[in-house]
Amino acid sequence: MLSDRLSLQLYTVRGELERDFDAALARIAEIGYRQVEPFGLVEFESKLADGLAKHGLTAPTTHAGLLGRELEPAFAAAKRLGIGTVIDPFTDPARWQSAEEVKQIAVQLNQVAHQAERHGITIGYHNHHFELASMLDGRHALEVFVEHLAPEVVLEIDTYWAAVGGADVPALLERLGERVVALHIKDGDGTLNNKAQVAVGSGTIPVKDFLAAAPGRLAVVELDDFEGEIFDAVSGSYAFLEADFRGEGQQA
Repeated sequence: MLSDRLSLQLYTVRGELERDFDAALARIAEIGYRQVEPFGLVEFESKLADGLAKHGLTAPTTHAGLLGRELEPAFAAAKRLGIGTVIDPFTDPARWQSAEEVKQIAVQLNQVAHQAERHGITIGYHNHHFELASMLDGRHALEVFVEHLAPEVVLEIDTYWAAVGGADVPALLERLGERVVALHIKDGDGTLNNKAQVAVGSGTIPVKDFLAAAPGRLAVVELDDFEGEIFDAVSGSYAFLEADFRGEGQQA
């Protein structure tokens, strides 16, 4: 089902959530999204519990810092909200400059995954540009990282930031294979300027090529920032991806 393929990272509409959390979720559902990816899980748990049910939304994934944190509150909140996958969204860029540090990040995440398993929760990692821009022995640091991950740890590849980091994104996705369970889909001018990001399908990023390289994965729309009315971009992104997925189904 199309509704199972699309999600929205709620950080995209953080300003709207701050102004009126319930109204923001209502607008997301009105656009057509049936899934979202929360942030601030413990902080917003109560509002999410009420709002997701009220507006027919679910959250298969969430972002939460996992390294060097007290994890039980986040795991408990995820469990109560029916979230199956908790994804670490950021680590210190300086740690991605040496193979030993990259290995240690993987080891730490593996330990978190072991703890999460007791809650029936899967652990994942989400990249930015620096994990790809850093090259270790001729390979992207992210791929060195993956070599040290336990099999149960998954990836959410931010396709935009991977491209900005210099990766051939379709080739990267092919190499990473089934480890990738979700994609962050965003568009813009392919630079580090967050404010240059635009609705999916409106920028210079070959989004369709990225989607085709990892068929069937959850596509999570995200804008880190935006100059205009954010719900225009959220709606435009949904329309573009919905049309692409429907065309994909017709071709099949």
